[in-house]
Amino acid sequence: MQDNGTEVTAAGIARLAGVGRAAVSNWRRRHADFPRPVGGTETSPSFALADIEAWLRAQGKLAEVPPRERVWQQLAGHPEGPVTALTHAGCVLLLVHERPNLWLDASAGSDERLAAMLPAALDQVLDARFGPGPERTVATPIGPRLLPSAPLLRGAAELAAGPGARKAYEFLLGRHLDANPRQYTLTPEPLAELMAELAGPARTVLDPACGTGTLLRAVTATATRPGQELYGQDSDPALAALTALRLALSTDATVRIAAGDSLRADARTALRADAALCHPPFNERNWGHDELAYDARWEYGFPARTESELAWVQHALARVRDGGTVVVLMPPAAASRRSGRRVRADLLRRGALRAVIALPVGAAPPYNIPLHLWVLRRPERAPARPEVLLADAGQFAGEGRGGPDWRSVRDAVLDAWGTYDRTGRLDDRPGLARCLPVIELLDDDVDLAPARHLPPPTATGGTGRLSDVRERLDETLRLTAELTPAAPGTGRAAPRRPLTTVGELARAGALTLRTGTNGGHARVPVLTDHDVLTGTGPSGTLPESDEEPVLTEPGDVVVPVLGGGTVARVIDDATAGAALGRGLVLLRPDPAALDPWFLAGFLRGTANHRQASSYASTATRLDVRRLQLPRLPLDAQRGYGDRFRALDEFERALRLAGRLGEQLVRGMYDGLTDGTVDPGR
Repeated sequence: MQDNGTEVTAAGIARLAGVGRAAVSNWRRRHADFPRPVGGTETSPSFALADIEAWLRAQGKLAEVPPRERVWQQLAGHPEGPVTALTHAGCVLLLVHERPNLWLDASAGSDERLAAMLPAALDQVLDARFGPGPERTVATPIGPRLLPSAPLLRGAAELAAGPGARKAYEFLLGRHLDANPRQYTLTPEPLAELMAELAGPARTVLDPACGTGTLLRAVTATATRPGQELYGQDSDPALAALTALRLALSTDATVRIAAGDSLRADARTALRADAALCHPPFNERNWGHDELAYDARWEYGFPARTESELAWVQHALARVRDGGTVVVLMPPAAASRRSGRRVRADLLRRGALRAVIALPVGAAPPYNIPLHLWVLRRPERAPARPEVLLADAGQFAGEGRGGPDWRSVRDAVLDAWGTYDRTGRLDDRPGLARCLPVIELLDDDVDLAPARHLPPPTATGGTGRLSDVRERLDETLRLTAELTPAAPGTGRAAPRRPLTTVGELARAGALTLRTGTNGGHARVPVLTDHDVLTGTGPSGTLPESDEEPVLTEPGDVVVPVLGGGTVARVIDDATAGAALGRGLVLLRPDPAALDPWFLAGFLRGTANHRQASSYASTATRLDVRRLQLPRLPLDAQRGYGDRFRALDEFERALRLAGRLGEQLVRGMYDGLTDGTVDPGR
């Protein structure tokens, strides 16, 4: 069946065939019958998917295209663009999920019959899930627009036959989001779950800047209630439609998603929800300051032009019932900017602001700053003794780019919030949380940054911890001295040895080569490229998809392909079982042919990396197949391997000594300045 104009790029061809892009370029040069471009540009041409698939099969380079890869290529190369294609696929997957018999009836026969019958069938299911036609964010595609999508729709339904319609849509949406990282601001799932738990059980929930719907999904995942209703709004109509379909497929709750700017064109003026969650756009000056000066939502003061986040806070408070909870992700500057101090002061005086929680660096974009969570309640009555909870979870920041230690963040934050919410007070937890009377914050600045008000962590037991760090540092320095390699002998000419490449070894079966995936169905720790470069444990997560993650085993050698660093890591028992992240290549040597430490050691050679790297773009990229190593018998390999293993132990000891030294220096500065360390010692 023809794909009606579906196009695929060189990168897509490489994924279909399981090769690198360089191989596709070689095929174009060497094979006169390679399909001609049908679109794109001279430097980035596109090809007809059906022609490419037929050519690959004829050449014996492709036995069968995996269904999910074929559907993705159909979606990515759709004539009307991937967003339209994803909307059409989502509508059909919802039909397959809700009314499978309607789909079977409509899909029997030709593509023309499918396009003619689908609108009536989709009307039934879309009206049932999203309300009558005029109120729906998801419009029913008309017949002529559905015809180019027919192969995609049949493929999507086929994809849903195994894991189900929900997982099929999550896979397609996840691939689209990954392919367009700058187009969407995503809320990490662990953060969304934390925000939902802070909000507590709720039957009606609003997200006025819902984006991809992660916060509303988290509400249903943490506390499903009978008759639950999810309300959302987003300024991007296309994204609002995708989110509505995502929520309808993932939950049985009533879903009502509107398109439009919530501040300028609020679609939920009559709503009084039980809870509101919001990850608003940050630092937005064009939020409606001039035209909304007299809006009734500004109960706590008219926000300044530079305080768009305080406008979102008040909007959310205006759309919950008395006693309803609001949880908003905020930039840290919103807690202390002078332009917002009057609004912050009124939120405190009237008991609306209940908690300000500082998150660790890396919790959400932008990842380089520690964002805050504000927890608010619409006041039912003035509190007798108004107090506010200030908490700082910054100590749980992770070393890698995989993000914070979310389990520790969740446990610490929910424990402090739960105690404060039940009793109205909390004993000081140095460095973590304290309950502060509002009157102490109502000064000229009304500065709510938790770090400025918490007792320092060294106030209790600090000197004991410093002593422990000092003992560990002494022990590590002794180990480092023992592991220091002996001085090399006098220089000698480099021996001439027969060389082979990783690619040749892979073809000979001496090792297997795997690359990291974009997602996975297994909830396992993920080894990221940053973990490999810094020598730390697995710190990443994979988005949920039907892809099978590549799991590491002891003796595997992992190599980052970006950045130009000369690094190769041998997987040990502690790291085994982690999923391989993006930007990494895994080499699994046959132990009867290759010693893993010998392999890793020679792959780290500077000259070796230089000759195998590409510098054609702004980032250095390593072609692992071109890395070289000498042809040696296994006994000789093991001799090299022992030396390389010793160097690795020395390197890890140096890293640990550096981290412990930094902890000791920082702790001594803190102890001397807060008085817990005697300067005479």
